[in-house]
Amino acid sequence: MRKEMKKLLGTGLAGLSVAAMLSGCTGTEGGADTAQVSAADNGDAAVVGFIFVGAKDDYGYNKAAYLGSLAVEEKFGDKVKVLRSENVPETEEASRTLEQMIQQGATVLFPTSYGHLYPAMDVAEKHPDLVFYHQGGLECADNLGTYFGTIYEPYYLAGMAAGAATESDKLGFVGSFPIPQVIENINAFELGAKAMNPDVTTTVIFTSSWSDPALQTSAANSLIDSGCDVIAQHQDSTKTIIELCEDKGVYAVGYHADASELAPNMWLTAAIWKWDELFCDMAETAIEGKFDGSIYDGKYRAGIAEGVVDLASFGPSVSQETKDAINEVKQKMIDGTFSAFSGLIKDQNGNVVCEDGHTMTVDEAESMNYFVEGVIGTIEE
Repeated sequence: MRKEMKKLLGTGLAGLSVAAMLSGCTGTEGGADTAQVSAADNGDAAVVGFIFVGAKDDYGYNKAAYLGSLAVEEKFGDKVKVLRSENVPETEEASRTLEQMIQQGATVLFPTSYGHLYPAMDVAEKHPDLVFYHQGGLECADNLGTYFGTIYEPYYLAGMAAGAATESDKLGFVGSFPIPQVIENINAFELGAKAMNPDVTTTVIFTSSWSDPALQTSAANSLIDSGCDVIAQHQDSTKTIIELCEDKGVYAVGYHADASELAPNMWLTAAIWKWDELFCDMAETAIEGKFDGSIYDGKYRAGIAEGVVDLASFGPSVSQETKDAINEVKQKMIDGTFSAFSGLIKDQNGNVVCEDGHTMTVDEAESMNYFVEGVIGTIEE
């Protein structure tokens, strides 16, 4: 898996006392040494570092993660010092940046991009006494846990808005890399759209980049020229495509963060992250020396019921009838009575990928290497 991923990428909390925040932790009997966190050389403050692959004002992935880092800073005040570094590529530069933060006293580190995983794992191996939280990864280490959310849930809901809005029955999707977490969003989007409009299709173009304005513009324009009147995306920086949709007069579905201000007329909604409470809890867990054996010591996933993912505000063109339908399904997701990937689902070739009566697990969803019926495009290995 590690080799394949490298090839593909190419590159509500209780108050804390100072004593609790700075407490160490004991080893785990019969197991590996427990990761420890201290506040050496930073007065009474523990140091937490965040690295972002893009800019904090990208109206997307990095903005959402940046806002989460602000929540940590605001929650703990002078008890925690937060370090941040933007535009850190998914290369050895990520390793160097993490090492620099460690030299500044960081003992809890958040490498937030998918491609930061292996640089972070290399650094984590060299610093077994520190804690690393990687965003979106599919692999873990003794002192590195991964976390993510079932963002495909609100993407299903966003698909419902798109299916109700389209007049051409043609939706477009600008994807980044054909990895499971992108594919599951595309599939959920199409399934949600079909729930409102059985004739709808979703055409996909991959950019092979998390954020390239020129490629994003080219892909979106190509989809629009082919008749797509709603454009969705899985890109880190959503600004380019959303502004283009506003200019072209086609509907925009955002991602990661609410960017409705960029498209006052053509905005529909977005699948967004709400990292604040989760980041605070993860930071607290590590600082208190409770990482080992915690829910974050491994692969942690949470969803719409836990408040980690959500749907953004609706645009002016979304009817009350559509809002009501979406909110009804959203509540069922929260109650655990509905899943985006449940019941009979077939792939592009008509093969059954989910049996009638079955609900996919998160692991099954994160293993998707196929498009569902209605998606137009190919997945190149």
